[in-house]
Amino acid sequence: MAKSKDGQNKKKIKISTVLIFFFCCIVAFTMLVPFVWMVSASFKLNSEIFSYPVKWIPEVFRTLNYEKVWQSIPFLQYFLNTLKLAVIITLLQLFTCSLAAFAFTKLHFPGRDKIFVAYLATMMVPWHAIMIPQFIVVKTFGMYNTHLSLIVLQAFSAFGVFLLRQNMLSIPDSLHEAAKIDGCSTFGIYRKIILPLSQNGLATLTVLTFNSVWNDYMGPMIYLDSDRLKTIQLGLASFQQQFSADYGAIMAGTVCSVIPIIIVYCIGQKYIVEGVAFAGVKG
Repeated sequence: MAKSKDGQNKKKIKISTVLIFFFCCIVAFTMLVPFVWMVSASFKLNSEIFSYPVKWIPEVFRTLNYEKVWQSIPFLQYFLNTLKLAVIITLLQLFTCSLAAFAFTKLHFPGRDKIFVAYLATMMVPWHAIMIPQFIVVKTFGMYNTHLSLIVLQAFSAFGVFLLRQNMLSIPDSLHEAAKIDGCSTFGIYRKIILPLSQNGLATLTVLTFNSVWNDYMGPMIYLDSDRLKTIQLGLASFQQQFSADYGAIMAGTVCSVIPIIIVYCIGQKYIVEGVAFAGVKG
């Protein structure tokens, strides 16, 4: 009887696994279809894009749309500006958030938990409520129409601190104490022990921050006025205004803007699930 019950349980588990896998395949297919259509449309003429039935693979792969995007607007300049901001802000957030998370997790000082709760409460303040005060501050300090304004405003992240703090809580305090006994400095513990063991959280924060900065539209629109400083999202918006009916060229520009995000995600994808999972272990 026990063996038959075990067999039935295993059978139920297999059936549920198959159903979950089938459901995940449907969700993945649903998400991939728009992306595949976008790539396909970027190689077509406008007359071919909305033809019925849909031809997912173009009969002739035309690069005219990509040439039009790169020649009609300073796309390379927009691309480099966005890459510059994304890399600098991501590195700054990794440094500032990891230091703050280390202090809130492994260091003991008066009011530590209260300060963390107050810092975390800033996530609940809508960005629209502080948009005008931030602009006034940026204008007062002479940072308007510079990349420095966006870098300074986004160099710190309450969410990043929360994510890394929850990840660092899974690191045993015994490692910290043993290193301290051996004479390792506080910054040495942070650099040699905490950071290597927090790679999952750091990789997750890297992908999320890079994606957020790369796709940011409102920030550059508010603080950047010069065309040579604009980001790729502003460039695509202006291109769409000029060529609103040229869907093939718009899709080509969108494909170019998505490629860096895909590369960053592919590099850090194996750490993302583990990093998010660790974020909910303790705390």
